[in-house]
Formats: sequence, C-alpha cells, structure tokens
Amino acid sequence: MKAPLTTKQVMRYNRQIVLPQIDIDGQELLASSRVLIIGVGGLGNAAATSLCGSGVGKITLVDEDIVEHTNLPRQTLFDETQVGHSKVAAAKARLSQLNSDCVTVGIEASLQSDNSQLADTHSAEINNDELISEHDIVLDCTDNTQSRDLINRLCYKHGVPLISGAAIRFEGQLFVAKPGESQCYACLRRLFSAPELSCTEAGIFSPVVNIVGTYQALLAMQVLMGVGSVPLNTLLTFDGLQHEWQQWSLPNTMQCDVCGEQNKDTNNTDG
Repeated sequence: MKAPLTTKQVMRYNRQIVLPQIDIDGQELLASSRVLIIGVGGLGNAAATSLCGSGVGKITLVDEDIVEHTNLPRQTLFDETQVGHSKVAAAKARLSQLNSDCVTVGIEASLQSDNSQLADTHSAEINNDELISEHDIVLDCTDNTQSRDLINRLCYKHGVPLISGAAIRFEGQLFVAKPGESQCYACLRRLFSAPELSCTEAGIFSPVVNIVGTYQALLAMQVLMGVGSVPLNTLLTFDGLQHEWQQWSLPNTMQCDVCGEQNKDTNNTDG
C-alpha cells in the first residue's frame, strides 16, 4: 500500500517527481517498496547507494563477509576505519546517514542451498522463503553460480522479480527476470559453460562494477514504478574498454526446470 509523501519528502525528491514518467505516484511507489540486496560487494554497494538515495522505503542487505583493504577501491560505502568490520553493519551505518527515510536491515549471513535456510552468523536461522517473499524485488549481487542459481529458484517460486548483475575485468552483464513474464537466470546459464572466475583471479576495474551496480538500481526502480521499457529475455553486456553496450536475446525454451512452464506465453521481445 502506498503511503503519501510528506512535504519534506516531496521537496527532497523533487527532481525525480517532476519527471512525467514518475510524478508523485511513482515516488510513492518507490517509498513503499521493499528491496532485498544479496551481496554487499562492489555491485551491492553501488546499487544500495542509488536505491537509498532515490527514496526506496526499505532495503535489506545480506552478506557474511568483512571489509578488507582490497575492497576499498570499488566498494565505496566503506572506508579505511571499517576494515575488519562486517560489510553489512558498515553499509547499514553509511546508508542510514545517507537517507533516514530509508529503513535499512542488515543480515550477516550466507545462502545455504542444502536446506534452503539462511544461516545467520549468530547461529539463528532465517527462512529463505520468508526472506524472498516479503520483498518486492531482489538484486543478486553475489559472485558465485551456486548462490545465483538458488536465488533464481526462490524468486520464481515466490513470484518476485530478480535483477542479476555481474562484473569481471572490464566487462559487465545484467539480466532481468520477471516470474510469469519472462525466462529466468537458469535459461541464461544453459547457454554458457565458461569456468567461474573471481575478481581475485581475474581482476576488476572499479568503475565497471559501479556502473553495473548502479544499472541494477535503475532497472529495479523501473520495475518497481512501472517506468519505461525493461529488457526481458535479454542479456545486457557492457565492454568498459570499448564503451559498448550490447543486447543478446535468449532463445525461447520450455525445458527449463525453473520457469519452463511459464515460458509458454513469453517471447524474445522487450517487456
């Protein structure tokens, strides 16, 4: 349910509200939205910063890692004094200073695919299904395929839109999945068999990961507010060396174990 904006909020978000595609209704939708960000690395930092500053009502951050010196060039919510601290706690503190309108929740945890539970670092257990279903959209900012596959299955199980981002070297990619309207991340994964690489092994150019994370926020806000054309059944890729964006349409398939039955009515056009 949308809550009316206060006069202070209308003034704060005026530059967005004056956009005819957004207006008061769109900003109220954003203020009532609940966003789940899984992974508080470079992608999660950039996405959370943009979403929080733009006026999203609630952001939940999930990550079990601590801040390291090697994170600082690209994970801009952190500073040198926070090295050794929980990423979730450090990000939550900074986001609270950025925008008090945004409720920020931190969960120091990692996804556990064997029992579909989120194992908290304090030994508590949080149900993955409940976590996904109580949010309006999920941003996958993780860096491993096991987590990505699990997040994708849970989002389709509960009908929650998913914005997936990845960045390595000078390259980035984005994928939007909307249960009931598009193919899913598993359909994309069927097309690739490349070995999994980490930033430690392959490297990452800091601006690229921030571009991709901010673009995840853009896509998420478009989905939440129903603004513009969101590319469905499409892989977006970015080449930071050549400054090129490309779109790759997924072939239609009904064999996917996650979303195959839903794909009967989808096609390879933008949503």
